Amino acid sequence: MNINSANAICLQQLLNQLGYVPFRTRKNSIQYFSPLREERTPSFYVNPAKNLWYDFGSQQGGKTIQFALSWLNSQGKSAGISDTLRWLENVSWTAPSIPVQHHEPQLSDGPTLVIRAKGKIQHPTLIKYLKERGIDQKVASQYLQQLRLFNHNTQKNFFALGLHNEDGGYELRNPYFKGCVSPKTVTFIRGKIPKPDHIHIFEGLMDFLSVMTQRGGEPLDDDAIILNSVSQIKDGAAYIRHYGYKILYSWMDNDDAGNSAAEELDRFCSNEPGLQHQRMNDKYKEFKDVNEWHKHRLGL
Repeated sequence: MNINSANAICLQQLLNQLGYVPFRTRKNSIQYFSPLREERTPSFYVNPAKNLWYDFGSQQGGKTIQFALSWLNSQGKSAGISDTLRWLENVSWTAPSIPVQHHEPQLSDGPTLVIRAKGKIQHPTLIKYLKERGIDQKVASQYLQQLRLFNHNTQKNFFALGLHNEDGGYELRNPYFKGCVSPKTVTFIRGKIPKPDHIHIFEGLMDFLSVMTQRGGEPLDDDAIILNSVSQIKDGAAYIRHYGYKILYSWMDNDDAGNSAAEELDRFCSNEPGLQHQRMNDKYKEFKDVNEWHKHRLGL
C-alpha cells in the first residue's frame, strides 16, 4: 500500500471498522465524538464526498493517512509513514479480531457495554498486547481477566483485558481501546503485610503491572491503589484517610495531569497527620510514565 491508495480508503468505513459510531449524519457531513481525544461535545467531522476529516477541538484534519497517523499517536503508538501504511492495510482489508471501542457514548438508557463472558487470558491479540507493553502474562493473570463484551451501540462483540474495581466495574484495555465498564472507580490491592505502614498509588493498571513484572510477580508488602484515572484521586483518598499509613508512594505520569495529581496528593498528605508523600518520579523522570520506563529497561 502507498499513500495514494491509503487516502483512497473511505474514512467513514475506516471509522466504522474501528468501532466509532456517528453522532449525527447529514448530507455533506458526518459528526462523531473525536476518536483522537476525550470530549463531551462531538466536534469531529467527516466530509464523505471529499473523504476528508477535521477535528475542531484539536484543529487537525486532512486525508486518511493524516487521520491514521493522528489516531495511532493518540493511542500512544508512535508510527512513521511505513508503519502507518502497514497498519491501514491490515485494519482496512481484514476484519480485526478485536473490534475497537474508543469511547462509550450513552445513547440509550441501558449500559453501552455488557460483559458476556469472563475467563483466563488466552486471546492471542491480548497476549501480544501484554508482551508489547512488557508485562509478563503470568503476572497479568494474577490481576486481570479476559472479558468478552458486547457494545449495544455498534452491535459488536470484542475482547479486552479487565481489571476489577471496588464498585464492581472493570477497567478495560486492548491494543486499540482504553475504557471501562461502569461504574468507574479505583482498584484497591491488599499487600502481604496486614495493616502496613506504606501505601502505593499508581495512575494506571499498566504502571502497576510494570512494577509487578519487575518484581517477578512477587506481591508488594504494602497496600496499593490503582486510580484508573487521575480524576479518581478523591475516591482513592477515601481508602487512605485516618487509616494510619505513614508513607504514601505515588507513581504519577510525568505530564501536566500527573503533576497536578501529585500536587493534590501533597495537599491531602499535609492534612493527614503522620502521613508523608514520596513521589517516585525520579525513577522514571526521563520517560512519560512507569510503563514507558519499564519498556525501556527491557529494550522494547
